[in-house]
Amino acid sequence: MKKWLMVVMIGLLLVLTACNSGSDEKSGSSSNGEDQTKKKAVKVGITQLVEHPSLDGAREGFIEALKDAGYEEGKNLTLDYQNAQADVNNNMTIAQKLVNDENDLILAISTPSAQAALQATKTIPILFTAITDPVSAKLVKSMEEPGGNVTGTSDTHPDAIKNTIASIKEFFPDAKKVGVIYNSGEPNSVVNVDKAKEAMKANGLEAVEVTVSASSEVKQAAETLVGRADVLYIPKDNTVVSALESVITVANAKKIPAFVGESDSVKRGGFASYGFEYHDLGYSTGKMAVEILEGKKPSEIPVGVPENLELVVNKKTADILGVKLTEEQQKKAKLVE
Repeated sequence: MKKWLMVVMIGLLLVLTACNSGSDEKSGSSSNGEDQTKKKAVKVGITQLVEHPSLDGAREGFIEALKDAGYEEGKNLTLDYQNAQADVNNNMTIAQKLVNDENDLILAISTPSAQAALQATKTIPILFTAITDPVSAKLVKSMEEPGGNVTGTSDTHPDAIKNTIASIKEFFPDAKKVGVIYNSGEPNSVVNVDKAKEAMKANGLEAVEVTVSASSEVKQAAETLVGRADVLYIPKDNTVVSALESVITVANAKKIPAFVGESDSVKRGGFASYGFEYHDLGYSTGKMAVEILEGKKPSEIPVGVPENLELVVNKKTADILGVKLTEEQQKKAKLVE
């Protein structure tokens, strides 16, 4: 009798185990953890001042980080990408649209885009990227403690500008005057130029400034510097960088080296820069977005800055200018064409 009861009990245990296993499979709570990693559907709005490789790279890196974290467009992610086409007045219209559409988070690429987004909402989380000085732009209270509904990544490595300006003397010891083209209406550009002028003074260089208000004015601005400048410096100015090829055309034709504010502009024909990959900067911003979408507040995330900085030189441009790079310079720099 005891043996019979034992057989029945073992049988019941086996049946219950099988039922529980089947229930787990149907509910998706299997050992592969699929249920735990399933993401809720979210809407993310992106506002970008203008298209050029650096800003585009930041946007692409941001989207890649979301995808790597399980947020994929067409599945559980809806993206609304809006481009202001270099018209600052469009930023406010775009920002208001993204707020009215009740996005869960807004990514602002450029200072004017971020300022417009903050003006439009104090509740929806805002992330910025490719911004020179978020504190001076009044986007955050401090880099360490942003406060409010905004945080993100700055594209200003503390040594980038001073190293780039110092490299002018390394490559061209006889250079004295540096032509600078920028849009004085872009707050980030003013900050960049002020820092560049400080570095120029420290290196015995004099700035020759020309300002523009639209990309259509950039080529003419470059032409006015011929004969007045030994080299050019193009800061991280969205207006000028969006029309960079027109500067490079003039510079190469007149054998004037053009030092630039970031690596992407070197790849487009600039002579040299101390820079980093904007895709990486955007990816870091995307990781912040994941934290926010999963419950963290922007005020709890310090503003990030580029981690890696390297000298990048365009070998093809050097050849056009007739610059023979020394063995030491070639070892020191990352060469692109």
